[in-house]
Amino acid sequence: MSVILCVTTVALALRLGTQALLTWLNIREVSRRRQSIPAALDGVMDPGTYAKSADYSLAKLRFGQWENLWETAVLAVVLFSGVLPEAWAMWTGWLGTGAWAGAGFLVAVLLGLGLPSLPWEWWAQFRLEDRFGFNRSTQRLWILDRIKGTLLGIALGTPVLWLLIVVVEGTGPLWWLWAWITLTGVKLLLAVIVPWWIMPLFNKFTPLADAALRDRLMALADRGRFQARSIHVMDGSKRSAHSNALFTGFGRFRRIVLFDTLIAQLGVEELEAVLAHEIGHYRRGHIWKGLLVGAVLTLGGFLLLGWLMATPAFFAAFGFSGPATPVAFLLFGLLSGVFGFWFTPLGNMLSRKHEYEADAFAHDLVGAAAPLVRALKGLARENLSNLTPHPAYSAFYYSHPTLVERVAALEKGRVGSPAAAGR
Repeated sequence: MSVILCVTTVALALRLGTQALLTWLNIREVSRRRQSIPAALDGVMDPGTYAKSADYSLAKLRFGQWENLWETAVLAVVLFSGVLPEAWAMWTGWLGTGAWAGAGFLVAVLLGLGLPSLPWEWWAQFRLEDRFGFNRSTQRLWILDRIKGTLLGIALGTPVLWLLIVVVEGTGPLWWLWAWITLTGVKLLLAVIVPWWIMPLFNKFTPLADAALRDRLMALADRGRFQARSIHVMDGSKRSAHSNALFTGFGRFRRIVLFDTLIAQLGVEELEAVLAHEIGHYRRGHIWKGLLVGAVLTLGGFLLLGWLMATPAFFAAFGFSGPATPVAFLLFGLLSGVFGFWFTPLGNMLSRKHEYEADAFAHDLVGAAAPLVRALKGLARENLSNLTPHPAYSAFYYSHPTLVERVAALEKGRVGSPAAAGR
């Protein structure tokens, strides 16, 4: 076995072992604290709801254990069985090695790799989520979503991959720079296209009908110097009872989106606080910071890809006879999740910092901590959130601080006054 295969095997095993360890710690912590509500969470949930939230967390964690094991097994088979080089040889023998053929191969493989996860997605939706009262989808809607996703993946993914292959193979030694510029431009374009033309294929967006609520939220947006064209309501309830709020687009394409479930679950003051939090992400530059971090990581990825493409042993280790741009893209994409796993806590650490800053902005914009605290507690109750995660698990996986951490920061003033600083 080559050094590359040994390293890959060890990395797969270490990732699976770390996932299992963190999940076991979290299961033990939730189980240990299931019987009584911690003092810091008194009043968030009644004992029955708290026990149900713990059961929901445990069910998801145990389901996730088996799902991680399955995904690792599938990836190991794909990487080590020789099926990929055989598929590549058959594909190129049929369609050749042109850019369109390469793009088609990548799309076909990626769609094929998604098939083993479909039973898990179905079980999560129609068994796990349904058991705890969150599923609102139907079998027909679930199937239509997958069909639409597949067609979109083909329609959008094929030309983008074709373009990247053409750039890589046709721009000389600085291909990595031109590929990075191309992919960054595509991402920015999608940030505008997706909210206005792609998301409506899956959900219905209607202008907020409650005039009083709309005027109040728009006035809040004006105070926060967030100029939005409109406030829309998304029919999230047709798939799930979970709720959310977000804003989409840039410049004149910007708009506020509220899930219909969120409006049903929160009062007016709490909705204002949630919107103020989302505005805080914009005003503190979190969107652009995220795009910048993503751009830097993408540039680093292309530089690493360039080194791998110049290493024949990399291709030979997985059974390929020689370098090929589509093959390099495929192997890099499959392995990036294995090795990138270890950077997960760093990304989530930055995300949690941004959440604290957005909370602080919301506190200053609405003039008090209480509305956002009530909103956070209400959403935790409605969504049966895990209120007592193990610290190691939350530090590694959580993109948001825990409820206890966020409420403590708001009520004790540890979040500071970034809204004032941002003016």
